[in-house]
Amino acid sequence: MTTPTSSRGRRRAPTRIERAAGRAAALQRPRVILALLLLLALTCVMLLDGYLRAEVGGDQRVRSGADSSEVPDAILDGGPILTFRGGRATTVSVPAKTIALTFDDGPNPTWTPQVLDILRKYDVPGTFFLVGSMVSRYPGIVRTMVEQGNEVGVHTFTHVDLSYQSASRVDREMEQTQLALAGAAGITTTLFRAPYSSETDAIDDYSWPVYQRLGKDGYTSVFVDTDSDDWKRPGVSDIVKWATPKGTQGASVLFHDAGGERSQTIAALPQYIEKMKAKGYTFTTISGVMERQRAADGRGAGGGTPTGPRLQAAHHRATGLTLYEGKALIAAVAVAEWTVPALSVGLAIVGAAVLGRFGMMLVLARRHHRQRNRRRFGWGPAVTGPVSVIVPAYNEKECIANTLQSLARSTHPIEIIVVDDGSTDGTSRIARDAAESLGMTNIRVVRQENAGKPAALNNGVRHASYDIVVMMDGDTVFEPDTVRHLVQPFADPSVGAVAGNAKVGNRTTVIGAWQHIEYVMGFNLDRRMYDLLRCMPTIPGAIGAFRREAVLAVGGMSEDTLAEDTDITIAMHRAGWRVVYQEHARAWTEAPGSLGQLWSQRYRWSYGTMQALWKHRKSLTDRGPSGRFGRVGMPLVVVFQVVTPLFAPLIDVFTAYSMIFVDFRAALLAWLAVLGVQLLCAAYAFRLDREKYRYLLMMPLQQLAYRQMMYLVLIHSCVTALTGGRLRWQKLKRTGEVGTPAGAG
Repeated sequence: MTTPTSSRGRRRAPTRIERAAGRAAALQRPRVILALLLLLALTCVMLLDGYLRAEVGGDQRVRSGADSSEVPDAILDGGPILTFRGGRATTVSVPAKTIALTFDDGPNPTWTPQVLDILRKYDVPGTFFLVGSMVSRYPGIVRTMVEQGNEVGVHTFTHVDLSYQSASRVDREMEQTQLALAGAAGITTTLFRAPYSSETDAIDDYSWPVYQRLGKDGYTSVFVDTDSDDWKRPGVSDIVKWATPKGTQGASVLFHDAGGERSQTIAALPQYIEKMKAKGYTFTTISGVMERQRAADGRGAGGGTPTGPRLQAAHHRATGLTLYEGKALIAAVAVAEWTVPALSVGLAIVGAAVLGRFGMMLVLARRHHRQRNRRRFGWGPAVTGPVSVIVPAYNEKECIANTLQSLARSTHPIEIIVVDDGSTDGTSRIARDAAESLGMTNIRVVRQENAGKPAALNNGVRHASYDIVVMMDGDTVFEPDTVRHLVQPFADPSVGAVAGNAKVGNRTTVIGAWQHIEYVMGFNLDRRMYDLLRCMPTIPGAIGAFRREAVLAVGGMSEDTLAEDTDITIAMHRAGWRVVYQEHARAWTEAPGSLGQLWSQRYRWSYGTMQALWKHRKSLTDRGPSGRFGRVGMPLVVVFQVVTPLFAPLIDVFTAYSMIFVDFRAALLAWLAVLGVQLLCAAYAFRLDREKYRYLLMMPLQQLAYRQMMYLVLIHSCVTALTGGRLRWQKLKRTGEVGTPAGAG
């Protein structure tokens, strides 16, 4: 009954397992952190992009009709330039026959360059009040604007009515815009125009404290004398007429170079400049107006019209931390500007691919079920000869007796080979005791030094007496007819391996129920599809059968990867064997009972699958069955088990982002629609497997919690694959809950 190959497993475990596991854990922690940081970085990029587009932190409120009793009359009746020199509020008017052309809401990549071309053609300067978010998105336009001798001012970062905002929000709006200007053109400015402002007589009791506060910070607030109202698009002639001051009065004139369709502004601007020059007007900037005022007051030299590339009086060179922070902001925005649209396109493609896959799975799964369950379907003459069942076991004291008890009820003749892989908990003794108590004489217990699951399986294959070997896990329970169903496809001489139907036995917990849904829908529905396409990627370790000669011919179970089941399956395809799925061969396995154990298991699976795909990458250029797997199966696995799941967290982040900041109802409906498609597929999978539908009530929660963890595991695996690393066969803690194959309840 027993073939002891070594008795030193107990003494060797601390050196080869515990130390290796410690080193692996030390290596994995940084990779987990890196995976989380990557997801956090992408989330931050999305939030930055939303902030730039006023989707995050946007405030559409505009105050009107407020009282102005607390605003001094001298300000309400004064000029369009409000300063607080020496702490006293003073206004400055534009001199007669002088125009200060001002533009709001830019820069815009379509209209602002056209405005700049017109100003350069007529040698006229402009003062542009810029929105910080637009500056950060189009820094090159601002750089050109300043180099051409134009003046710039702050128009807040997100174009909000500051009278509604807190003091800290006002400071942020100003500081962020200054940083954007520093990064874009290397300057800061003292000019400010409030969004939704007009003439000074529109200052009210809510906005006045804002102007006072900004004045103390050194800002000059700029209003208008004449408004072209070009944003209304009244026609070119009306824009020119409305922008013209009365008589010979000077004016601060408002146009817009952004904020909407501005073709009428572009057409009206040359006409307006020619008209005003013909009337003897000169053009200057806001700083030019203030210099002339100081000269008239005897406080400075004559101003003149600053049209050259010299630094405007309102501009200051950005230096030190401000300059570097500004450049960092521009760089971050550039990343967001490229990343978010690219992700949006990628996610649209992924969404279409996933929905297409769902449709293909449903069609092929239905075809597979009908084909394999026809009365006249058969693989050939019934397979009745005995087979070898290999049970690799490492510290399976909780489960091994249940496993052997289930095999004792097999309706198909079998021999059982338990390979004790250096267990330290008495697994081999429990196996022998169970065999004796059950009166089983067809069991052999083979002991070996701890070398991992692949080595244990290879040892079992070498000890097997029969041509067909069934492989299972030490925590798995078979139904009486499982082996009989599992081996029938071997009547077809082209079949080299058969995948069984793995079921979650401990499904009474929340985690178990989630995994039950995943097994039925994500694994078994997939296997039906892969079977018909003849590119099955994985035979589950819990239940699979192989021709012994085929296993030996491909070199046995490989230790090159962490997913020996995927590795051997692909090797079978490459050797020309057919791999099929047998839905009626059911095995009940104990799924991980905690999130930590689940993470460890799925991390090994995911990383091992990537290793196996890379190992067999040459199948892409092979011919025959190997090439079929390489050009059909491998792309399907890469796309739907690696690439699309990597994008899946971003889909959820986009959905959450849209619900919070954009359109809650539309985003919720889209999420429910996708969930509905998944529920439909899951319900059909449950119907094929004759499972109870009540577990599907857990599916919405599974999408919100369990699925996110699986995404992080995959990201972790990809980071490990990119940075290098290797794990050993990991042993999960078992409870022995799956004692009978009655888990369907």
